Amino acid sequence: MTELGFRDDAYLRRCAATVTAADAAGIRLDRTPFYVRGGGQPGDSGVLEWTGGGRVEIVDTVKGAAADEVLHLPADGADLPAPGTEVTAIIDWDRRHRLMRMHSCMHLLSAVVEGAVTGGQVGADKGRLDFDIPEGGLDKAAITEALNALIAADHPIAPRWVSTAELDANPELVKTMSVAPPKTSGQVRLVEIAGVDLQACGGTHVARCGEIGPVRVAKIENKGRHNRRVSIVFAD
Repeated sequence: MTELGFRDDAYLRRCAATVTAADAAGIRLDRTPFYVRGGGQPGDSGVLEWTGGGRVEIVDTVKGAAADEVLHLPADGADLPAPGTEVTAIIDWDRRHRLMRMHSCMHLLSAVVEGAVTGGQVGADKGRLDFDIPEGGLDKAAITEALNALIAADHPIAPRWVSTAELDANPELVKTMSVAPPKTSGQVRLVEIAGVDLQACGGTHVARCGEIGPVRVAKIENKGRHNRRVSIVFAD
């Protein structure tokens, strides 16, 4: 098992860790700040460094076969640290912060647009959600205005945990039909935007809406009879 530092602190940029295994599948650590790809959010990239000038670039972070197994994928041809090596794990913070901003914006989007979310993707420059709604009724300018109003209101954003029984009693907390809610030891992680949105989510988020910055709707696409894709980009 790997202690997931990002789960409790999305702003954790680096941490000390010990290599528990390193092979063709990837590098395992006992603790990591690297977000593990899932829920529509990409895995983190960054570097591992250790005494003596050792350094390996991490190009992606994914789930392993075992529960809570995290694989840090090295660049092709990289020399791997030996098991037992003490390393400093450092994420690409600029990329991660943009992903956090966009992921939080996707939660705002799900609150602004009425309709079941059937899929989504978070990117460092663009994010999108697919909604199960009939054709028509979505206006780019109106959605852009509503999102930026919520961002300007600077609502706090914070995670909290509930039991799986509470989740089962409140199925509306699972907004994305295509992604199973993250569960750990009978608990489910929720992300709450105060007064705006509450839903099951295992991703990383900014602490306040104002940190997202101005956004705009780039396009609204028809992806099927009841599937409307809304794509968001940063206004800057």
